[in-house]
Amino acid sequence: MVREELTVRLNDKEYKNWLKAGRCLLILKDGLLHFTDHQMRAFHGDLLNQYTLLRRPCETSSCKPRGNKLFPACRVCSEWQKVILRHHRQPDVTIHWANCSPPHWRSDHWELAKAYMPRGQAKVKGVDQCDASALLNLINYCTCFCFVDPKLVRQVIQCRNELMHSCEFRVKDDWMRHYRTTLKHFVQQLSSVPHMQTVGRQMEDMLTVDLSICVYGVDRLDSAGTDPDSVSEQETSPEVVSQWEAELLQEVLQECLQAANEEHEDAKSHDTEQLKKLRGFLQANKDLGERFSTELQVIDSLEVKGEEKD
Repeated sequence: MVREELTVRLNDKEYKNWLKAGRCLLILKDGLLHFTDHQMRAFHGDLLNQYTLLRRPCETSSCKPRGNKLFPACRVCSEWQKVILRHHRQPDVTIHWANCSPPHWRSDHWELAKAYMPRGQAKVKGVDQCDASALLNLINYCTCFCFVDPKLVRQVIQCRNELMHSCEFRVKDDWMRHYRTTLKHFVQQLSSVPHMQTVGRQMEDMLTVDLSICVYGVDRLDSAGTDPDSVSEQETSPEVVSQWEAELLQEVLQECLQAANEEHEDAKSHDTEQLKKLRGFLQANKDLGERFSTELQVIDSLEVKGEEKD
């Protein structure tokens, strides 16, 4: 039953585009993990070497964000805040201090990294728990990535946001062509980073593979090749494609639910609409509805709370 419903979804070219584009984000994220972790670890060490005060522990337990504001109660955390802003490419934008635990800035390089990321990172304890958006925003905003053109990073972020916020879970061929070029230019910037050339090939293979053909077991790729890093017939079995789909939908769900729980009135209408579309999509596909039954219950409870407030 699961295979039949998946096959039907993959007969929709634009849904298949959405799935393939989303899979590329997961490939890109995996490729950026070691790179971003290494860069931030080195950056953190440089800051400790440059600023003597930063080596001291927090002087009080009161240094923590309140909402999205940070009013440090001690000199050490106040200095950390100044240094973070000094190394922020756009310090005038909203900085999500709620991501951070200031007393841990001295000892944990990833607590420092989270100051340059989108909201919702407070519970993230390391690079392996981050999504592509978090890592791309880190590269975009932190000056320790000065060798990467921020314009190219922002183009990838824009594509990522358009993809993940698509209420219809479908993207057109023209969008895919632009996306392909955007990813290519970004990866070229990181050609000297270990494994990024492999990541580029893996994304290119994903964008050229015909998942519906692979699910039927009739063919392999749209473009022939014997590259050991390419997407193989085994890798694109129905079970594996189903898992890719679940991972992508799980990320969309988490982002939507997080946004719905945040008290951002300007985003409330859009978040609510996207949750409704997402719920409708999952309910219309029995296999997905069963897989994400817990999340559907959470969406229903949020809607009930919203109606009670109204």
